[in-house]
Amino acid sequence: MLGLGTISRKVFGTANDRKVKAVRPLVAKINALEEEFKALDDAGLIARTEALKARYAAGERLEALLPEAFANCREGAFRALGLRAFDVQLIGGIFLHQGNIAEMKTG
Repeated sequence: MLGLGTISRKVFGTANDRKVKAVRPLVAKINALEEEFKALDDAGLIARTEALKARYAAGERLEALLPEAFANCREGAFRALGLRAFDVQLIGGIFLHQGNIAEMKTG
């Protein structure tokens, strides 16, 4: 016999499922920018970083800058380390940006 809580989780998902689902559109925006940032040379990537800093200094909200900033960071990390951040890692970063605690399982 299924309890009300079990049925509720199956229909609506857990609180964590709903939070992850809420940030998926941001991850999609970051992924959509990937090719644009890959096409930049190192100087172009640095220029985009400086442009993001200038936009923030001019008063643009961090939430508006987040997709470009994360795409920029992902590409910079790939060039420096040879490792590309997975979507789940972007989700963790977004949660941290929002002031939440994020736990990521390994493996």
